[in-house]
Amino acid sequence: MLASLEWLKQYVDIDIPTDELVDKITRAGLEVETVTNLGAGISGVLTGRVTEIYRHPDSDHLWVCMMDYGQGIVQILTGAQNVHQNDIVPVATVGAVLPPSGHNPEGLKLKKAKMRGLDSFGMLCSADELGIDAKLLLPEERNGIYILPPDTPIGLDVREVLGLNDTVIDIDLTSNRADCFSIIGLAREIACITGGKLKMPEMQVAEKAGGNLQELAKIKIEARDLCPRFAVRMLKNIKIGPSPDWMKKRLRACGMRPISNVVDVTNYVMLELGQPMHAYDYDKVEGHTLIVRRGAEGEKLVTLDEKERDLTNDMITIGDAKRAVGLGGVMGGLDTEVTDKTANVLLEAASFNGASIRRTSRSLGLRSEASGRFERGVDTVLPHNALNRAAYLLEQMGACETVQGIVEDYPDAVDAKVITVTPAEISGRIGMEISGEEMVRILRALQFQVEEKGKALVITVPSWRGDVAEAADISEEIARIHGLDHIESHYPALSMAEGKQSVLEDVRDKIQDYMVAAGLDEVMTYSFVNENIFDKLQLAKDDVRRKTIALMNPITDDFKVMRTMLFPSLLNSAGYNLARQADRVGIFEVARTYLPKDLPLKDFPVEPMILSVVLSGNCNDVSWCNRCSNVDFYDIKGIVEGLFEHLGVTDYTLDYCQEKFMHPGKSCVITFKDKVIGYFGELHPTVSQNFDLPEDSYILELVVEPLVNATMQIPQYEHMPKFPGMQRDISVLVPENVSNAELDGVIRKYGGELLQDVVCFDVFKSEKIGADKKSIAFKLYYQAADRTLTDAEVDESMKNIVAKVAEEYQGKLRD
Repeated sequence: MLASLEWLKQYVDIDIPTDELVDKITRAGLEVETVTNLGAGISGVLTGRVTEIYRHPDSDHLWVCMMDYGQGIVQILTGAQNVHQNDIVPVATVGAVLPPSGHNPEGLKLKKAKMRGLDSFGMLCSADELGIDAKLLLPEERNGIYILPPDTPIGLDVREVLGLNDTVIDIDLTSNRADCFSIIGLAREIACITGGKLKMPEMQVAEKAGGNLQELAKIKIEARDLCPRFAVRMLKNIKIGPSPDWMKKRLRACGMRPISNVVDVTNYVMLELGQPMHAYDYDKVEGHTLIVRRGAEGEKLVTLDEKERDLTNDMITIGDAKRAVGLGGVMGGLDTEVTDKTANVLLEAASFNGASIRRTSRSLGLRSEASGRFERGVDTVLPHNALNRAAYLLEQMGACETVQGIVEDYPDAVDAKVITVTPAEISGRIGMEISGEEMVRILRALQFQVEEKGKALVITVPSWRGDVAEAADISEEIARIHGLDHIESHYPALSMAEGKQSVLEDVRDKIQDYMVAAGLDEVMTYSFVNENIFDKLQLAKDDVRRKTIALMNPITDDFKVMRTMLFPSLLNSAGYNLARQADRVGIFEVARTYLPKDLPLKDFPVEPMILSVVLSGNCNDVSWCNRCSNVDFYDIKGIVEGLFEHLGVTDYTLDYCQEKFMHPGKSCVITFKDKVIGYFGELHPTVSQNFDLPEDSYILELVVEPLVNATMQIPQYEHMPKFPGMQRDISVLVPENVSNAELDGVIRKYGGELLQDVVCFDVFKSEKIGADKKSIAFKLYYQAADRTLTDAEVDESMKNIVAKVAEEYQGKLRD
């Protein structure tokens, strides 16, 4: 946002140095990027009249000019071809200084010169030589000497004449401060910061033209979601011409090129009040009706830049009774352009949806000062003020007569926001004590309405402050005006806690370390999956794991739901790698699954942490000393047992797995503290085929949380026993359906405290011992820490074991 300091001074008294003002503005939250003195580097350049001009006698392109610059007559030679007698031009005499420019990159100090035998005591200046940007000039002003208006007095400092005695402040506004995107908005801030008084521009309209606007023009908003308010005024007997010099100076200072009085006034009011405007040729508007609607598919509009635009349904379109005549907030249409022949004008001021304006301007590549303001948000109260101000300015120029009244459509009036807060709450949020009286003063200086009710402040937010919506915003306003540098620094009044991982995360790290040490590769898969995995796994239709959370905005149609099982994602990864000639896949992942408590979701889902492993392919690399073999059940079982040993977890059991996606004879469930926490083994051949995997593919799925409390975080040291142990072998004949795990459990349970370990070392079946029988042999290890065991102590344990095996499983010792 470029702001002319001279323009600001018209509406607020500024009696402090510019540097101090800039510092105050920045400290109040409006970051000043640059401060530019427009006339920097210019001195000694005055206005002068060409009293006489003739050709140089020895040159066909030089002219000899006799210049009256208020301090005498001097001879100056020029090669410019656009200078004529009695023209008023900028004159730089000997000793004058010019700023860097395209002609003089390092600037120039004028000296007496001789050109083809004649002396030249200075030079006539072009706009470029005075540091004026060519983009801010009309085409005819860009080349040759800069010709000033014929009524310009001579002998004046050219900086004053051209507005180069001004200072321009460039403020980098954040998107929420749309209220400061105008001279009045900045003046309001400065008045509050400096304690000055804000003066508003004159807006009293004479309305001398005949007729009633209610009968002359019709307005209708059809797209109410895109345009909350649309208003017009009518100007008759328009006289198109140049704007006065004071207006041109201010427009140029703020980076806009003067064009004509009507166009310049709309731009001037936009810069001054922050309300973009547009002018239509009233007589070219069909039916004298303006309708705010959405663009129709296939509809076209030729805009003011003479380019044909394709309109879409999401573009704000201004139409008349037959066609589109403009893109609301972006650019007007060529058909209703104001020209030299225009007699009557409809001036428009409206509020448009910022998001729609942003999309339209980006899609068409039409970014402008107007669209930038609409994108940030325009005050819905401004249209009337803007229309009145524009009409007043044109009336003062003698360029029009105004028809009585304003026609508008304002279907849903916006109510003022009211916020109730106490000074104590504000002080607590800011972190320092500020008196209630100071808070009220600051808010009223910002033109908030404040009513004190007991200990509370009832604050009515001005319509132009769309960024203030709650008590925290009020606190921010008071803090920044009171001075953020006045807030004392102190440590947060919070209890400090040591930052560290949770125990669950520690266990996760131990699991990951073990899996890597076991030769597996860690993978990371998406948290969302394709629902067809449940069919591949042959899950029953009523299986609770089919109860998934659907994504509102999935990345593709293949990943629409959150996973309830982890290993299917790893199966897909394994299949992908094996299909690309990988001989072996050994991968794992520790991640969460998502189990909804109910659908549709009413609460956060349960998110257990899961360990999943997939093994498939070769178990080792082929070499001269190793034969190639595939992974088998004992590889995955070894990983499970090694993991539990690494974690220090002992109280677990293995049993037959009933999952349909597992091989019925080569899979186990893991039970810990009477609760199933996982399963492992070979996949069912059909499932392996569904995932494009070999038949000998193995998985592990384990819930991590139940193991947290049982995991040994710090290994405990135990002394090596001083006394020798004893071992006994026992072979038990039991029914075929009794498992090794069942016998192992009974032996450990009733073997007593001297029994240290049990290992199964043989399983034997034969017709000789019975078709429905089997023999299982165990090696039992006994040891005491404080003595050497006797045969009698071990015999007692053995008898107890044999008795319990016989009692529970009809087992007997095998001879």
